[in-house]
Amino acid sequence: MTTTDYLASAQRTLQLEIEALQEVLSQLDQDFITACELILNCKGRIIVTGMGKSGHIGNKIAATLASTGTPSFFMHPGEASHGDLGMVTRSDLVLALSNSGETHEVTSLLPLLKRLGIPIIGLTGAPNSTLAQEANVHLNASISREACPLNLAPTSSTTAALALGDALAIALLQARGFGPDDFAMSHPGGSLGRKLLLRVSDIMHSGPALPAVLSSASLREALFEMTEKGLGFTCIVNEQQRLLGVYTDGDLRRTLDQGLDLRNLKVADVMTQGSKNIQADALAAEAVLLMEENKISALPVINANQQVIGALNMHDLLKAGVI
Repeated sequence: MTTTDYLASAQRTLQLEIEALQEVLSQLDQDFITACELILNCKGRIIVTGMGKSGHIGNKIAATLASTGTPSFFMHPGEASHGDLGMVTRSDLVLALSNSGETHEVTSLLPLLKRLGIPIIGLTGAPNSTLAQEANVHLNASISREACPLNLAPTSSTTAALALGDALAIALLQARGFGPDDFAMSHPGGSLGRKLLLRVSDIMHSGPALPAVLSSASLREALFEMTEKGLGFTCIVNEQQRLLGVYTDGDLRRTLDQGLDLRNLKVADVMTQGSKNIQADALAAEAVLLMEENKISALPVINANQQVIGALNMHDLLKAGVI
C-alpha cells in the first residue's frame, strides 16, 4: 500500500462509520424514551452485559453510566452462568448487548432474568432477533454494513452501539439534573478532580498573607506590601475593608512610564479601579476562566459585602494543578 492508499482506507472507514451513526440517529424512536424511563425508575443498579466486542463496548457504557449519575457495572455473560448472576437483585435492570441478538451466552440468561422479573433492555443490530423480541424494550443499533472491507470485523456496529450507549447516558444525566458538583464527586482523583472539586477558598491567600493597603496609603507603602506578600499585586481597600481597586506590577510599569514622582504619590491616585474579583465559594476553574478572559494574572477574593477576604494569582492555580 502507498501513503495514498493508507489515507484512502482511513477516509473510507471513517465515512462508513459516520453513515452508520446517521442510520442509528434516524432509527431513534419511542423505545429510546421507554428505555430512559425504565432506567430512571430503576431502584437498583444497571447491569450491562455482552460477549466479545459487544462486551468491550458494554464495559465502556457501564463506566459512562456510573460516572454520570446512573449506578452501573458490567457483568460478563459467561461468568454470569457460573455464579455471577448472584450479583443481580430483583431491583436491578439489565442492559444486554449483542449485535446479532442471538449470542448464546447472553440469550441463555434471559429465562432466569425474566423469571426474577428483572427488566431487560436489549441493544442489538437485529430487531427480529431473540434478544430484541424477549427484551422489555429494544434499542435499534442496526447498520447497513461494517467498515471492514470484508464486512466481517465489528467496526461500524460497535461504533453504533457505543454511540447509542453514550446517548442513553447523556439523556439520563440531563433528566437527573446531574451537574458539575455531582460529576466531581465521582471523579475525585487526578487533574479532573482538582478542576472540579477545588474552590477558591482552598487555595487563596488570607489573613497575614493577604496583600492589602488602605486607599490613604502612599505608593511606597503599597510597593512594600506587594514585595512582602509576593503575589504581584495588592488590594486597595477602605476603612471597612471593601475593595476599591488593585495595584499591580503592570500598574507600576505604567506609573514609571508617566514619569511621576513615586515618593509623593498616594496609591489611590494610580490604582486600577473596579478590578475583577471572585468569591471564595467559586470553583478554582472559574477563577482560571476569569483571568484568561480578562488577560490578568491575579484576583482579589471578596465576600457578599464586597470586603476583601483573600487573594490568589495564576501561579497558585498552576501549583494546585487546576491548569
